[in-house]
Amino acid sequence: MTYTPDPSRYEKMQYNRCGNSGLMLPAISLGLWHNFGDDTSHQAKVDICTTAFDAGITHFDLANNYGPPAGSAEKAFGQILREEFRGLRDEMVISSKAGYFMWPGPYGEWGSRKYIISSCDQSLRRLGVDYLDIFYSHRFDPNTPIEETMLALDQLVRSGKALYVGISSYNSKRTKEAYDILKSLGTPFIIHQPSYSMLNRWVEEDSLLEALEDRGLGSIVFSPLAQGMLTNKYLRDIPARSRATQGKSLSSSFLSNENLSRIRALNDIAAGRGQSLAQMAIAWVLKKQRVTSALIGASNPQQVLDCVGAIDNLVFSEQELQEIDKYAVDGGVNIWRQSAEL
Repeated sequence: MTYTPDPSRYEKMQYNRCGNSGLMLPAISLGLWHNFGDDTSHQAKVDICTTAFDAGITHFDLANNYGPPAGSAEKAFGQILREEFRGLRDEMVISSKAGYFMWPGPYGEWGSRKYIISSCDQSLRRLGVDYLDIFYSHRFDPNTPIEETMLALDQLVRSGKALYVGISSYNSKRTKEAYDILKSLGTPFIIHQPSYSMLNRWVEEDSLLEALEDRGLGSIVFSPLAQGMLTNKYLRDIPARSRATQGKSLSSSFLSNENLSRIRALNDIAAGRGQSLAQMAIAWVLKKQRVTSALIGASNPQQVLDCVGAIDNLVFSEQELQEIDKYAVDGGVNIWRQSAEL
């Protein structure tokens, strides 16, 4: 049956300006990092994407290496664009990235001009689109001059392959360097994508959000649910087929009794706010409008709808924030700090 979007979809979502740019992003965006590889049925992917779009989520975030195998998430979303979302491309923001390993040899990862340009070309072919709305440098490359990586991003815009560019997981020092270079080139650098959650606060310690605000840059944070730890999934035990059992991005070692005890306490605070734990975690990163968009992942449509419900209550009292701070600590789950400190 042909998919028909919900005509009221834009009434359900909050849209925020991305820094000083003209681009508006939904407060909740959908990331295709997990559950969009060949190990997930195509119909499940379709159901997640169409539910998201019906809820007002217009931004779909990918990377060249999302899968498994690498590249399969872009291929899957490309098929959804052709079949379910035909004619809707101009109502969407589609982003991708390059930085992690994609193919063997010296040209298949990191931040060289050769890798960035060729990787973007491959992403466009897999997605079946003429351009990407945002293209990111997925991680800082300590062995390539940052000027080279930024010039590659600039070339993608000038050649019509990307409308805007961004960076991901760069610390504040490297972000300032990237900004100065791209500003001198006149490149539309508008956004940073760091990891950020109640359990992972490296951006606060690094003053990254302040650096973005000072330069008029937007931010879209990934893993606001701490790879599923800030959901009801692990309140009792570790369910089968969860990320913790599949050896993906969440190690079962993070689910210590101490960490789980803290998560249960946070769940009680969320219940007092009339929210699920996931909704409170998303609302927490969006508080005070310091973050443009929270990037969620989902394994089923109901998870998308639950996350979207977060925008119904984005206000925290000082007492609630203080209570959250008692229990929302790293607990050894910050797996992104090392790459950001390069």
